[in-house]
Amino acid sequence: MTVRSDRLRDVAVVVGTLAIAVVAVSAGWFLFVTIPDDGSQLAGVLLVIFTGLAAVKAGNSLLSELLDDYDVAAVAVDTPIVREGGRSVPLSAPIRPTADEIIGEINRADQDPNVEALLVRLDTPGGEVLPSEDIRRAVDRFDGPTIAHAGDVCASGGYWIAAGCEEIWAHEASLVGSIGVRGSRPNAAELAEKLGIRYEQLAAGEFKEAGNPLSEMDDEERAYLQGIVDDLYAQFVETVSEGRDLDPETVRETEARVFLGEEAKEWGLVDEIGTDADVETRLSDRLDRPVEIREFSPERGLADRLQAGARSVAYGLGAGVASVVSDESASEIDVRVR
Repeated sequence: MTVRSDRLRDVAVVVGTLAIAVVAVSAGWFLFVTIPDDGSQLAGVLLVIFTGLAAVKAGNSLLSELLDDYDVAAVAVDTPIVREGGRSVPLSAPIRPTADEIIGEINRADQDPNVEALLVRLDTPGGEVLPSEDIRRAVDRFDGPTIAHAGDVCASGGYWIAAGCEEIWAHEASLVGSIGVRGSRPNAAELAEKLGIRYEQLAAGEFKEAGNPLSEMDDEERAYLQGIVDDLYAQFVETVSEGRDLDPETVRETEARVFLGEEAKEWGLVDEIGTDADVETRLSDRLDRPVEIREFSPERGLADRLQAGARSVAYGLGAGVASVVSDESASEIDVRVR
């Protein structure tokens, strides 16, 4: 697409959006201000303004979709990978996309008739195991060429996702790898003893209380929990070895280290080193024509932000209560790919 055509499209979007706004404001003025005669003009004016703003947003989105000539969808994973978001996010902070939202954008791109290729931009230190695998599966299901491009960091869960792409690119200074799994649990047994806190367990099943932070871990519990981590690590190694066509032993030899771009390429973890422009050129080669990339990301509104804030407060309150009265929270172990 030439610069001239880009400018013409932008002008068309602006003109069309303004036209929609004028029509919406005119209709709103007639409905909410002209007709009422009972002193509600002020409320009518506010409704007109709201109608105009809503029309501008909706019109801009609609016209952009109709006039955009895109054929590549870019989806970003640029935050720790979690199933749920907004647990401790203040209202003033940006809301990070959850794994389910990222999967939704990948699926939306796959269903978009304009999209023929997928670019996954990865800049994440990792996160939860299952959400990482779910995103990788969504990438693997995409019908068309898929390319992962590592930013500053593409580690652990981020690399788990990248393994689902046909090609992996990185910058020279990108940190890539960390193919490992970490499990942890707090141990507050000594502190509880000093405070005179006694924990009396009522549980059925030998390992139901494994991971309880108020008791010391014995050898059998440690072996049991370590076995879970080992099994997840084996799954990670298998995923990478199949996705990258590498020998599993080679993957294990990385020993969960991170590598700079060139060294990651030597290990076979990366196909090519390049910038955003280089990746765009590669996509053009794959589609055999110049490409237009469009960002696919969840839309956020005021309602989403308010909901996230309420969820944050509710989670904090619920977690505080659960830590006192719930035996389930006492037996959790945090397992992440990092």
